[in-house]
Amino acid sequence: MKGINKVILVGNTGRKPEVQTLADGTQVAKLALATTESYRLKNGTVQYTTEWHPVIAWRALANIVSQYVEKGSLLYVEGRLRHRNYEDKTGQKRYVTEVVADQIIMLDKPSAGAVSETGMNAETEATLPF
Repeated sequence: MKGINKVILVGNTGRKPEVQTLADGTQVAKLALATTESYRLKNGTVQYTTEWHPVIAWRALANIVSQYVEKGSLLYVEGRLRHRNYEDKTGQKRYVTEVVADQIIMLDKPSAGAVSETGMNAETEATLPF
């Protein structure tokens, strides 16, 4: 039986995405997405918990993210979890869990002349129709 590896997140970016172009010309964008949950304590006060999720976007999706996503952008991200490890500069083994985005939808209110809920996915061309 095949498994399912699917992640859906809605949150705000903590900074402008970091975009790199690899030696073969492939673009990759890295961003940090914050999701916040709230719950009420017995005494009535509201408690907030924020989780930060590293998100990776590749190729045309990375190009679009680099053009339109800013610090604080509200995003819907759909993708899959990936676990990997590497050695840092000091030789220590590091472990990373990240979300590889297949689709990103901007949920911010549109600026003048823009289209809201701009859907971006891994198959999207580098130019958008607006």
